[in-house]
Amino acid sequence: MNRPNLDHLIAGWRGPVLAALLTLLAGLPSMMLLPPLDRDESRFAQATAQMLESGDFVDIRFQDEPRWKKPVGIYWMQAVAVGLTSDVEDRNIQPYRLPSLFGAMLAAWAVAWAGAALFGNRAGFLAGAMLGATFLLSSEAGIAKTDAMLCGLTTLSMAALARIYMATRAGEKPVRWHKLLFWLGIGLSILIKGPIGLLVVALSIIALSVWDRNIKWLGRLGWGWGLPLVALLVGPWAIAITIATDGGFWREAIGGDLAPKLAGAHESHGGFIGMYALLSPLLLFPVTLMLPAALSTGWHRRAEPAIRFAVCWLLPAWLMFEIAPTKLWHYTLPTFGAIALLAAAALTRPIGKVSRISGALLGLFAAVVICAITVYGLTEFGRSTAQTWATVTIVFAVMAAAVGGFLLVNRAAITGVLAAILCGVIAHAGLAGTIRQLRPLSIAPRLVKTLESAELSPAQGRYPGPVAITGFHEPSFVFLTGRDTQLTDGPGAARALAEGRPAIVEAHDDEEFRRALADLGAAGRAVGVVSGHNYSSGDDVRLTVYAPAGAGERSAR
Repeated sequence: MNRPNLDHLIAGWRGPVLAALLTLLAGLPSMMLLPPLDRDESRFAQATAQMLESGDFVDIRFQDEPRWKKPVGIYWMQAVAVGLTSDVEDRNIQPYRLPSLFGAMLAAWAVAWAGAALFGNRAGFLAGAMLGATFLLSSEAGIAKTDAMLCGLTTLSMAALARIYMATRAGEKPVRWHKLLFWLGIGLSILIKGPIGLLVVALSIIALSVWDRNIKWLGRLGWGWGLPLVALLVGPWAIAITIATDGGFWREAIGGDLAPKLAGAHESHGGFIGMYALLSPLLLFPVTLMLPAALSTGWHRRAEPAIRFAVCWLLPAWLMFEIAPTKLWHYTLPTFGAIALLAAAALTRPIGKVSRISGALLGLFAAVVICAITVYGLTEFGRSTAQTWATVTIVFAVMAAAVGGFLLVNRAAITGVLAAILCGVIAHAGLAGTIRQLRPLSIAPRLVKTLESAELSPAQGRYPGPVAITGFHEPSFVFLTGRDTQLTDGPGAARALAEGRPAIVEAHDDEEFRRALADLGAAGRAVGVVSGHNYSSGDDVRLTVYAPAGAGERSAR
């Protein structure tokens, strides 16, 4: 029971592909169910939409505001995905999320591919499956940002490096295409998020070389053509953006984004050293039950080259993220492949009693916390339709921990892990459905629905745009209504109505709006009210949708 016969299913290329398909299933619910999220996702998506509309694929902008914080890679990938599967006019968020889903699948594939060489086909598949099922990666797989793709490309580089490292340790000549994947991963990761992926790889190489007291293996990486390949991938855009912005991109990306993150808690995203360690049981769920065994394996088997490689991948990068003063919960994602490999390595041998019991308890603790968070979100912000989704989340999260932990304690570790993964994927789907039903996330879609119901949306052609809105200046609304959306104040909303355009007014701006409307001698008619809690700003909002004078008569005709 401890070792189900998986070998016929995961032999050769099948194991990594099966792990990638499992990751696809885990990430699809978030991708399909969640509305456009504030604030980063909708900023990325809107900037991509403007690229497609303007034809300018160098300068990154959100409305008229420069987006000079991250390189262009994810925008290009999103543009390709939208171009192949949708139309930019549709304003559907799902096509923009496809690169993230692919990045998560790439990460799972790469870990399974590396794990097969390090520990055998079975362990490789389990490593990829465990990584793909984690709540953190399967959540990021459904969000149109950089993090899932960064994880995929960094993991690809590290997987290729693992193959090269093990080949040199065995006295064999590394395979050329492994070197190609190593350098491609580095170059593309730089285009996605600057130096982060490169730092993870570099710290791992330094740690391995120091631990082994050997740098000769580094000569087998193909530096002579690898570095030019990276330059070829990154250089043309770097030159183009420097010229297009007169160097402004680099001043903003380095001086306005990277340097403040290193100097302090940038944009209030701070945290304490050890924060990621405390969060890891939740972010790694449902394979949290394997975390003690993974750590024990990393310590007790550290003399093995394959284990040493995983430890050198994990520890230096993790410490870097812990020490950095700016912290977001997804920053450690590029190290999760190493944890998955250590957990898979633990499954190749009997797991000790302490690791089995502590793993079961830790998994149960994580499940209880997830259930508590779900209940809190449902109580504070949920609609009645969220109850079914929340029930699925709670039941299957508890099952993942209880069934997986029971089997682990009773020496059926592999079966327990597979059961936890299956239940965890279903629990995560329920969580995505629960989040979809939370009122704070539905403000922008409800505003758009109200506009369309009153036939006020500029896309319907009855009234000119852009829509003017006060108070709720969130990127999700801009993404859903277009680049020209007017983010304004009370007088600006009044002028929009006077010009025959629809306006949306937040309650705090209502008095100023009415005074300005009277001064202009204009009139408008309220056609709907949307209220909720804006989780981005932390404020309760009440937004009234106004139609210009005569809108009712025109709509009736």
